[in-house]
Amino acid sequence: MVVPPREGRTRVSRLLERLRRRGWRLTPQRRVIVEVLDGEDVHLTAEEIHARARAILPETGLATVYNTLNELVSMGEVLEVNLGEGPKRYDPNGGRRHQHLVCVACGELLDVHPSVEPRLPPAERHGYEILEARVTFRGLCPRCRG
Repeated sequence: MVVPPREGRTRVSRLLERLRRRGWRLTPQRRVIVEVLDGEDVHLTAEEIHARARAILPETGLATVYNTLNELVSMGEVLEVNLGEGPKRYDPNGGRRHQHLVCVACGELLDVHPSVEPRLPPAERHGYEILEARVTFRGLCPRCRG
């Protein structure tokens, strides 16, 4: 399902602002891809991003979407979310620490900010230098539970 772009956008997305500060080259296709990713609980697949981008700029190709996403992921600006089943999703909130909450029935995926960050005690690190911890909370959303 293609969802049209949000009407009446007046603010520049946080992701777009961060990319401009980095001096990242913004072609029309890249800009549209970044605009599609705008939002708090945006976790789209590459194919969904492509469909939404084409609704705005028809000449946006799927290869451009994948190349742009790969670059944004490697820069740490976008997170690649792999839930173990189904296609990867892309989260534009790479610059903010957060975890994910997913409904195991419908697949809804939300950003959450628990008050306590996951920690691994030194005795359990086996000599590793810990770079990050990702936690995914799984459950049933109110619609699926109801």
